Amino acid sequence: MKNNENILYLISGPLGVGKSTTSKELARNVQQCVLIEGDILLGMLNDELSLSWEERLRLTWDNILTLTRNYLQHDLNVVIDFVVEEELEWFCNHLSDLKNVTLKYVVLTADKDKIIERLNSRGDIDSLERSLFLLNKMESSHFNKKFSYNTTHKHPTETVKDIIENSRFHVPLNPFRLNSNGKL
Repeated sequence: MKNNENILYLISGPLGVGKSTTSKELARNVQQCVLIEGDILLGMLNDELSLSWEERLRLTWDNILTLTRNYLQHDLNVVIDFVVEEELEWFCNHLSDLKNVTLKYVVLTADKDKIIERLNSRGDIDSLERSLFLLNKMESSHFNKKFSYNTTHKHPTETVKDIIENSRFHVPLNPFRLNSNGKL
């Protein structure tokens, strides 16, 4: 039985805002921590499988949930790097039985020009349309505004320090219910 509190960091945001860089740095700065990279889990579902995008996404989230529960039950802190669109309430409700777990949810954003610059520099300009779509969707969500963090002029170490120290990113796991305005 656990005696201490474990922290679960869920890092979301569109492509090019620094999710992977921030998540890796965060995992390095949190003791007893594992990093779950959702894109790696998604990539395991190769193209030869006849699965729709929705099925791939559901399987990926099921795997993220299973790994997260396992690590938390073994007294490890967890950082998850993956785009969260509609899954937050489902995810929290499936973890609500766990005791001594604090969830910090962060939606990383960046200015459009910075996203274009970052995607160009890593040769991933094909992802630009999807990234800008997600940026608009996340920035227009009333719920995400509270958890939004702009990385445009931030160094990853500064971002990580702010995430660790700032209580505004805390989301209660139980009970987790969004009202019609997208608020807890």
